[in-house]
Amino acid sequence: MVRSLVTGAAGFIGSNLVDRLLAEGHQVVGIDNLSTGHIDNLAQGLRFDRMSPGRFTFQRVDILAPELKDIVVGSNPDIIFHLAAQIDVRASVRDPLFDARNNVLGTINLCEAGRQAGVRRIVYAASGGSRYGAPTCLPVDEGTPANPLSPYAVAKFAGELYLRAYAGMYGIAPICLALANVYGPGQSIRGEAGVIAMFGSAMAEGRTVTVYGDGTAARDYVYVDDVVDAFVRAGDVPLSVTGTYNIGTGRQTTVTEVHRMISSVLDESLPPSYAAARTGELHAIALDAKKAEADLGWKPAVDLVEGIERTVHWLRTTLDPDPAAIVGA
Repeated sequence: MVRSLVTGAAGFIGSNLVDRLLAEGHQVVGIDNLSTGHIDNLAQGLRFDRMSPGRFTFQRVDILAPELKDIVVGSNPDIIFHLAAQIDVRASVRDPLFDARNNVLGTINLCEAGRQAGVRRIVYAASGGSRYGAPTCLPVDEGTPANPLSPYAVAKFAGELYLRAYAGMYGIAPICLALANVYGPGQSIRGEAGVIAMFGSAMAEGRTVTVYGDGTAARDYVYVDDVVDAFVRAGDVPLSVTGTYNIGTGRQTTVTEVHRMISSVLDESLPPSYAAARTGELHAIALDAKKAEADLGWKPAVDLVEGIERTVHWLRTTLDPDPAAIVGA
């Protein structure tokens, strides 16, 4: 049985990864300080543990905590999936020290714990949306020079560099997944990356959404199940496979187009309001994932139209749990 440790286990992506690993027979230790994650997201993992004690263990601990080392060494994982992070670009601009403590020092603390536990494979959730700065040609591949333009982007890229250094010094085999904008059922309706969830929840309730800028800002949106599949594949490949891999669709979708697509699903035409663009946010990004397809056997399976339909259905079920009230579901 493969032993896996997941940081950020109670978060949006982390909890979906925990569920997938358990379904595939892994023994999983989940770590989260619950500052932004929710224990309810781990309901399936906790059910697994009740049916088969020891299959899933949850530890409420910060990745900066000294006791992290004892947890990692004690659980003796074969693979560490590192998803715990401060993910809000705006928060990093307001308080870069807080961002660096979480995203740089937390990653170093985990690297040290993993080294002492003898872990070879670490799979790291890197940022693809901000890693490359403001490239002039899209989509970008991994050969595009890194050009982080916010404290968040700098800190996440620093995590990649520390993993690279630990690979050279101690022989670990890191894979860094540079993630595009992840969305899907279960995502918080608040936060940096949850545009589809935020728009969908507001529009489902008849509220006007706010677009920051002129609506032409574009992102590469990748469905959560596809992202989880990338993590699983990265954990399965031989240790000789290392490096950074873009995980995205290669397609740009503007905020205006996202609004239009959600409106179509909801049959809702309420126009958005507009506000000034926010400091530190990029105008456009899309990621070329051909390298991940070649080396990891990964490519996205859920297109944006289908993904938005699934997400809006989940939102409507969550906002109004009466199935009879879900029109067009």
